[in-house]
Amino acid sequence: MHDAPRYDPLEESAIWRNGMSAQPIVQGTVARGHLNDDTALFEGKVNGQLASTFPFAITRAELDRGQERFNVYCSPCHDKTGSGNGMVVQRGYRQAASFHIDRLRDIAPGYIFDVISNGFGVMPDYRSQIPADDRWRIVAYIRALQLARHATTADVPASELGKLDRPATEPSAEGAKEGGHKAGGQE
Repeated sequence: MHDAPRYDPLEESAIWRNGMSAQPIVQGTVARGHLNDDTALFEGKVNGQLASTFPFAITRAELDRGQERFNVYCSPCHDKTGSGNGMVVQRGYRQAASFHIDRLRDIAPGYIFDVISNGFGVMPDYRSQIPADDRWRIVAYIRALQLARHATTADVPASELGKLDRPATEPSAEGAKEGGHKAGGQE
């Protein structure tokens, strides 16, 4: 018991041809441990503080994926606009937080990531259901919802400002003839 049959790291060994106790890794070995060392990506923190930026660039594709994941996991409680009045809330579950209050609009993105990951109050954690990169995409989509809710005409690029006064696209006269139906479904 005092002399356990084991080798210390890099100790000599008489049983291996190369004389070393530490052997090369076998091809196809799957790594374990320290796979989530990127604390910004996996914990939402940088140097122990909540991340104030996203760990990767947010593109339109990232936002679209974030919207999709938000609609699946978040909208049942927070609704699709992030106001906190989703279907489960309407059926008696405790009121979810609105993402449009000043406190949550001003908070670091790492905080929202942390709440999605670890839960808060009656909100469960989603760490095991949603991969880390998708949690960040959801945070980006929440930021887009917040910006959209509080946007003004000053936030619209000058090249797009004229489109605000135009009505939504109307069907052309030919399209109305081809696909249109008279009242009562008779033609």
